[in-house]
Formats: sequence, C-alpha cells, structure tokens
Amino acid sequence: MSKVTPFLMFQGNAEEAMNYYTSLIEDSEITSIIRYGANGPGEEGSVMQATFSLKGQEFMCIDSNVKHEFTFTPSFSIFMTCDSEEEIDSLYENLSKGGEALMPLGDYSFSKKFGWIVDKFGVSWQFNLPL
Repeated sequence: MSKVTPFLMFQGNAEEAMNYYTSLIEDSEITSIIRYGANGPGEEGSVMQATFSLKGQEFMCIDSNVKHEFTFTPSFSIFMTCDSEEEIDSLYENLSKGGEALMPLGDYSFSKKFGWIVDKFGVSWQFNLPL
C-alpha cells in the first residue's frame, strides 16, 4: 500500500466544493481534474476524478454519475487544528455559511476553542484551537 487518501463523493458540485475549500484554507490547491466527456457515463464536464490538497493533506473526489439516497455523515469529519483565533473564527464562519452548526465555537475544556459544522455541501468539519 503506497498511501491512504480521504475520498469525497459529490453529486454534481465537486469542483465548486474544491474551489471553495482551497480559497478559504491557506497552502491548499487543486492538483488534478479529469472530466467526463460527451460519451461518458457522467454529465459532460463534471468531475470524473479530481485531487486537491488542504494544508498538504491530499483528498480525492468525484461527481457521482449514480444518484444515491445517501450523502455525507457528520460521523466522518475533516479535523482542522488551527494556529490562531483569527484562523479558527474565519474558517468556522465561512465554512458554516449555508450549512449547520453542530457545536458552536466555544471552550469545551478539551481545547482553547472548538467548533463543529456541516458545510453547504454536507461535509463535516471540526475546528480546534489547542490549549
């Protein structure tokens, strides 16, 4: 096994999500996008497979060409250890827009500041500012 990579399956908005995440998180980038063509099983131009990195952590994603009843679950989340109050406040505020707060930013005794949200794409994020 060469590596383990988190994989996110979207239903039509993978590129929008990657652009959003990489615009908010420093040292992040989209590294590759392969799109469905005119004769592919997915919608032409949608993401057949893509990779992006957030602070050096690589992710893969797709736009599923098969419609599913399921989506993301908060039981699997992206955990971000932040370096400052400004960073945690900004990420929490921006990524929660159009989403839902599961745990508002606050002192939960296990960190200086912590918050947990589900973003507008259904992806779950935990933000931690260590003690």
